[in-house]
Amino acid sequence: MRSEEISSIVRKQKEFFALGKTHKTQYRIDALKRLRASILRHEQEVYDALKKDLGKSKSESYMCEVGLVLSEIGYMLKNIKKFSADRKQLADIAQFPATYVIKPSPYGTVLIMSPWNYPFLLSIEPFVDALAAGNTAVIKPSAYSPNVSAVIKSIIDDSFAPEYASVVLGGREESKSLLDEKFDYMFFTGSQAVGKEVLRHAAENIIPVSLELGGKSPCIVDDTAKIELAAKRIVFGKFINCGQTCVAPDYILCDEKIADKLVDEIIRQIKAQYGDCPLDNPNYGKIVNNKHFERLLSLIDANKVVFGGNSQSDKLRIEPTVMKNVEWTDSIMQEEIFGPILPVLAYRDFKSAVEYLNRLPHPLALYIFSEDKNAIGHVTERCSFGGACTNDTIMHVGTSKMGFGGVGSSGMGTYHGKAGFETFSHKKSIVRKGTWLDVNIRYSPYSKKKDKLISMFLK
Repeated sequence: MRSEEISSIVRKQKEFFALGKTHKTQYRIDALKRLRASILRHEQEVYDALKKDLGKSKSESYMCEVGLVLSEIGYMLKNIKKFSADRKQLADIAQFPATYVIKPSPYGTVLIMSPWNYPFLLSIEPFVDALAAGNTAVIKPSAYSPNVSAVIKSIIDDSFAPEYASVVLGGREESKSLLDEKFDYMFFTGSQAVGKEVLRHAAENIIPVSLELGGKSPCIVDDTAKIELAAKRIVFGKFINCGQTCVAPDYILCDEKIADKLVDEIIRQIKAQYGDCPLDNPNYGKIVNNKHFERLLSLIDANKVVFGGNSQSDKLRIEPTVMKNVEWTDSIMQEEIFGPILPVLAYRDFKSAVEYLNRLPHPLALYIFSEDKNAIGHVTERCSFGGACTNDTIMHVGTSKMGFGGVGSSGMGTYHGKAGFETFSHKKSIVRKGTWLDVNIRYSPYSKKKDKLISMFLK
């Protein structure tokens, strides 16, 4: 799409927003219902597209993408009137007579840029939040998941006039043109490298922005953990979507006393969940493209592989792979893995291990498996991270009742549920002043008596 066409879309959306229709709560409710109906009409197309782009099974596609989007829509429909209402409270005595009002208001025209790993979920879920908050929106899905991107465009075109919501397909040129536009809010999910570019454009145009990035999310397992359950849940969180999950456990940091037992159980759980030959499992996914496939293969150290390591270049599939006796200096520990490779590191002293983690860039997620409440409390209090699970992995992202987002190098801003509504809303602070009484002490001329009264009211 040419830059002139993109500029036209943004201009028309701004003009439509200025009409004030999207400020009405019922208008937003009707929009969300149209979106839900369109998703249900195109549901099988979404599953087919996810299978083509990422090899996802229908069960995984519903559980991790379609179902979560439908849940978010349902949550917004249930709560949108409450979220949209003015929030009032009595003013301070110094302001008497007055009422304080916080008025949630849409920003205007927003840009949503989504990645390829969960292309439907990470395009539509923030769009649901933006829509509920009363914005118009332009969605730019990833060029790396072209089949899903095409279905997303069909769903949006089926539900909305382009001046309300539009999908821009394409690659870098289209993304660059969009970033040059003066949106009222920008929401980006993807890599840190591209996130920096988005933030640079946002800074140049003074546009508020949310960045949902990634990082190396640790999974701590201490010597009190229930090993079988820990391994089962780690394997689920790590290898779903072939490891291409921003909140997947990037690596395990475990007590050296239980390292061998944990690795053995992880191998057993891989076989239990994916079969003795995962590459023959039709429900096991694939790497998105050859570039990422080759990158992942370069991270595998055959000398440290204790399970897996096999691949199918023609199908872009890499077996669930476990590496043992990994060191912090190994190449696999220098970047986010984003694939089905699980390195295992061991520690001798728990608190020293936690101190080391705190010297690393803040991760998007952190997981700890332990039966020791003090150990869990120490990690969740001392470590900085976007979100966490104790004795589980990735499940904190599957609810509309908690916000989700990163911190530091893993991102800024949150969404999901109420947090998502607030992300796409500007909260106007308004003093509603009464006119039936006007206290004279704030006006000139001042006197010692007035100064004393002012001091009394403001303390």
